[in-house]
Amino acid sequence: MTVDAMIEDLRTLVEIESPSGDLEALTASAEAVAALVETRLGGTATFVESAAGPHVRWTGGGEPRVLILGHHDTVFPIGTLARRPFTVADGRVTGPGVFDMLGGLVQAIHGLAALDDLTGVEILVTADEETGSHASRALIEERARACGTVLVFEGAADGGGLKIGRKGCGTFKVVVTGRASHAGLEPEAGVNALTEAAHQVLEIAALGRPEAGTSVTPTVASAGTASNVVPASATVVVDVRVETIAEKARVEAGFAALTPRLDGAEITVRGGIHRPPMPESAAASLFAMAERLLPGVAGVAVGGGSDGNLTAAIGVPTLDGLGAVGGGAHADHEYLLVESMAERSDLVTGLVAALATSQLED
Repeated sequence: MTVDAMIEDLRTLVEIESPSGDLEALTASAEAVAALVETRLGGTATFVESAAGPHVRWTGGGEPRVLILGHHDTVFPIGTLARRPFTVADGRVTGPGVFDMLGGLVQAIHGLAALDDLTGVEILVTADEETGSHASRALIEERARACGTVLVFEGAADGGGLKIGRKGCGTFKVVVTGRASHAGLEPEAGVNALTEAAHQVLEIAALGRPEAGTSVTPTVASAGTASNVVPASATVVVDVRVETIAEKARVEAGFAALTPRLDGAEITVRGGIHRPPMPESAAASLFAMAERLLPGVAGVAVGGGSDGNLTAAIGVPTLDGLGAVGGGAHADHEYLLVESMAERSDLVTGLVAALATSQLED
């Protein structure tokens, strides 16, 4: 198959917008993904319905041995395509979702299509990766355990590197409850939730340990209802990234230990680190295969999370970043480099063939 064919398949997927949480849009997107898989690989793709939208699953039959993992939801709202249409120019493909991660899906499918025998190959394309994979996590873990090897088609690292490690990541929401009063007539009768939140923000930020690869970053805050009212409530949202399970436990314990500074204030903590770290050891054997197939390819540990975190955390060998080479994930300048599409598709072909050979030898 040609790069032109891959580009046209990518156009089909991109031009069906698929924002996370929009069930109607995600159903249309899942139908397009299923149709593409069936057209290029044969067989029948099935839907696994969920509260977050339909996941798409396909199998080549036989004993499962490798899971091709991706997602078809994107972060872009309906209407983005009208403002930023699918475009091919100057060696780049642009449009919502081309890099994260529709381009990777297309390359994976075309790479598999070059193989004569797809026995043991499974494909799982989920509908909720961008919102935390809450509705797909159990299915992902089940199929990863069954297959024993996972290839993740998220976009490549900068410069085309494969992702051999990822930080664990999560979001906490700290809710402060105080008591309202008139800010001018009787401020002392209130409990200022904003003042309490300010104390807590400093405590929370102090949980970070850059030397250990841990970032704890307050990102969104809100409080108050009017300029002359002591605020009765405040919220602080915090992004957390960790490299190790020990740091995950330490940070979670730190949030659990937050205590009010002001008499009468209350604190509630929600959320957590929902994606555990992906250790580099999980990718070692697969990355060695990839290096033999694509000499000079880099292996990079990155801060962002993916479903590869989930599969690596349960002990299944996992290699990530096999998707599109480009950049700008979640941004208006998102792009995919055309010149890398054939090479990355060929890498899929080689990896799956090598896995088949190694398992036959075992």
